[in-house]
This record gives sequence, structure tokens and C-alpha cells, in this order.
Amino acid sequence: MSGEWVAGNARARSLLNRRVGTAGAREIAACPDLAEALARLAATPYGRAIRPDQTLEGAQFALRATLLWHIRVLVGWQPREGARLVRLLAGWFEVANVCEHARVLAGHPAGDTYRMGTLAVVWPRLAATRSPAELRAELTASPWGDPGGDAPHAVALGMELSWAARLCAATTEEISAWAAGAVALLVARERFLAGRRITEPLLPRLAALLGAAAADASSVPDLRHRLTAHAAWSLSECDSPDRLWAAEIRWWARVERDGFELLRRTGFAAAPVVGVVGLLAADCWRACAALELAARGGGSLEVLDAVA
Repeated sequence: MSGEWVAGNARARSLLNRRVGTAGAREIAACPDLAEALARLAATPYGRAIRPDQTLEGAQFALRATLLWHIRVLVGWQPREGARLVRLLAGWFEVANVCEHARVLAGHPAGDTYRMGTLAVVWPRLAATRSPAELRAELTASPWGDPGGDAPHAVALGMELSWAARLCAATTEEISAWAAGAVALLVARERFLAGRRITEPLLPRLAALLGAAAADASSVPDLRHRLTAHAAWSLSECDSPDRLWAAEIRWWARVERDGFELLRRTGFAAAPVVGVVGLLAADCWRACAALELAARGGGSLEVLDAVA
């Protein structure tokens, strides 16, 4: 392993103490209201981004922005291959930014966007667009490709499939499995919760990710049976649309398990880096869920643990 990888791995592992962990998330979730939860969260590694006057949505945005900051720090310590993988994983934040921009262009009130820095693919150029049609044209000319429409939902769906395709082409089996499983969940939500079919020009992109038969599935079990194990794992034990929330929890549990396994692996220099990004993301997701439970009057994370 080169000196660059040694430094990059060391920096990645040092970020593991930036998590609240399962125990910390349970304490936050048990708080009787959002104010107390924010006070507890302020004493955690996320604390610098937390204010007592934040709304639930504002605090959850701050948690994700903190995750992004850690990823931005991490990428600067990596050799070229490590930086490439980290940038790929950080693509979610550009998708979120562009989706927010699409909503603004469609007439919705402006919300927060993430500061991408060098992790951005083409976000500064997309942020400068002034109409839905212009945004679609810029996306089509970029690595993200044509989203298939200029409405906010079309932009979101097209970018999510494009991001998944880039992740599936990554050099690590774990990243590819995470992406394929996430697309299976996305299709299940679109078809069986929202009642929307994925249409041209996104069908070829979907077929490349899940196979041509996925788009014609008639139910969640049927979709699962049409997929390879590489993607179907995220729908295991899910037989109806009202259980997709549990499937999402299992997806995050797989990311976390894989993250710990990657940290234990030897002989692959990028493994600890990818593992740490997965663990940080899972911790952020759990902290966001804990905040939401507290905002609803307090609850237990046991349901998450039981499903996972």
C-alpha cells in the first residue's frame, strides 16, 4: 500500500468518532420533544451545526450537511482512486441540490442547498439555469444525462437512476450492490406506492441496472423475482408496498454491516475509505430518524433495530 493510501486510510478511520452511534441515537429518540433532542444533539459530533431554534427539517439538513463536510475533508486526503470513489458516493448531495433547484424553477419556495465544493460534478453550472427547460438541457449535456422531463419529479428520478448507474460501474462490489438495491427500492416505490410507470427515455437506463423485465413487474414480490440477487436483496421479506419502509431500514443495515466488514478487510486500499463513508452515512440517517421520533413526542429506535 502506498504512502498516499496509508494517509487516506488513517484519515478515514479518524472520522469514525464523528458518529453518535446507536446508543446516542436511542437517547435522542427518547427525548419528549424536539427542543430537548436538539440540546442532546448539540453535545455530539454533529453539535457545531445544531441550533436550539431549528425546525426538524432544518436540523436534519444540518446533520446531512455535517456528513457532507466530513466527506469533503476525507476526499482531500485520498489518492486519485480513493478520491474518485468518495466523489461517486457523494453524488447524492448534487442530486438533492438539483432537485431543490428544479422545485424553485417550478415556482416553489427556495430551500437550503448543500455546499459541494470540489465534490460537485456540474452543480455550479446547473444552479445558474433560469428555467426548467434550460435545466433539462444542461443536465442532458452533462454526465448526468437527460432526466426525461423538466418537472421536479422527472429531474429527481432521472438523476437518481444516472447516479446509480455510475455507482454500479464502480470497482467495488459493495458500492455496486448498494446502488442496485437502492434502485430496486426506487422502482418499487414508484410503481406500487406512487402508481407511476418509468417511461422513455429512462427505460434503457433502468434496464441496464435491473434488467428489461423489471419495468413490467405487477407487484413487489413479482419485481423481486425478476431481479438478480445483486439487486433483489433489498426487497427480501417485503411482499407489499406498505412494508417498503422496513425494506429501506434493511438497506441501511446492509450498508452499515458492509461498512464494518470493509474496515476489517486487508489487501484493498480503498476498502476502509468506502467503509467509513458508508458508516458515516448510516449514522447520519439514524440520527435523522431519531430526531423525527423526538419531534413526534419521543419513541424507541427498537423498531429500526428489529428490522435491521
